[in-house]
Amino acid sequence: MPLVRIDALNASPQKLDALGRAVHEALGETADVPPDDRFQILTSHDGTRSDLRYDDYLGVPHDEGIVYVAITLRAGRTPEQKKALYRRIAELAQEYAGTEPRNVFVALTENAPIDWSVGNGVAQYAT
Repeated sequence: MPLVRIDALNASPQKLDALGRAVHEALGETADVPPDDRFQILTSHDGTRSDLRYDDYLGVPHDEGIVYVAITLRAGRTPEQKKALYRRIAELAQEYAGTEPRNVFVALTENAPIDWSVGNGVAQYAT
């Protein structure tokens, strides 16, 4: 069960949709996320009232095309799955949205089953 937040600068609704599709497809291919398990927050920042900040870090140059992808999901993926996920998100973001792979910044946060409620005030994954 992932919760995905995607933030991009001056992104059209079509670009946000393309980025959302890219991330969801990559999660399905590499992290065993079911097709109907899609919960996303897609935000375009206009650069005046809201903005994105970035620097060139670890030798990766970024520019105004940067896209931040924050994914919260239940723990349990291997390091190999995570590496494949990062790679596939970057590939599909370029293919679907024209985002350069160097501008795809991904952060994963893992948690436990008890940390989720998908509605009705119930912890559906709790045992």
